[in-house]
Amino acid sequence: MLAIFSKSLVDPPKELNCPALHSSGSGSGNNKPKFPEDIVKIFQQSYSQNAPLSLGFGNSAFLAYSPSKLLQLHHQRTFCGMDNMYCIFLGNLNNLSTLIKQYGLGKSTNEAMFVMEAYRTLRDRGPYPAHQVLMDLEGCFGFVIFDKNAGTVFTAKGADQRIQLFWGIAADGSVVISDNKDVIKASCAKSFAPFPSGCMYHSEMGLTSFEHPKNKLKAMPRIDSEGAMCGSNFRVDVTSKKASMPRVGSEVHWAFSGPQA
Repeated sequence: MLAIFSKSLVDPPKELNCPALHSSGSGSGNNKPKFPEDIVKIFQQSYSQNAPLSLGFGNSAFLAYSPSKLLQLHHQRTFCGMDNMYCIFLGNLNNLSTLIKQYGLGKSTNEAMFVMEAYRTLRDRGPYPAHQVLMDLEGCFGFVIFDKNAGTVFTAKGADQRIQLFWGIAADGSVVISDNKDVIKASCAKSFAPFPSGCMYHSEMGLTSFEHPKNKLKAMPRIDSEGAMCGSNFRVDVTSKKASMPRVGSEVHWAFSGPQA
């Protein structure tokens, strides 16, 4: 799967940029981040045997996914779009049937449809904080939601390491998200990193841990096998606590509250 969001929509942590490229503008050819139109071509060439479904939203966003041919559930990819909201879901939820009943959804609801409905509930009513909703998900999962009307992006990845999800920075500052490491490396050069497990990113609230919502995240410098500095990993900082979360009933919309990493 591939998602590209313009810098007007998404402001990622600055540590995701490769320090060397950011400071000197060095890099050429395959060692330099690509522009979105070239990234789309890289993705399409990688899945030429299984033509991917793709959606473009002008210069703001691009979404694409190719259904997995592998039988394992953690390789499953599903897509859903409704009411100008779009979701690409990776993996599977072991407790999907329970969640469907809890949310009063139809039996034919798949994982992508469910997380989009859960997002809609958080966005419109916010009865629970987002980290609590994500903690209720059992299984291996990662997903990207683009809410076109609200102009927001919501991404999360569970703790199961079988789900691979990466994010990086394109040549024009756009954010690139993909489950294909080769695609992300070819697209973003050294300005990429694994999306942190047990974490969520909301374009208005930044990157937070849903497993440890009271703790801040810390950027950890990352060096690749060639000894070059890359985009940083993010880890929970057990020594640093956030300010207390607002209580239920606060006039502030706090479903996605939390300071940026």
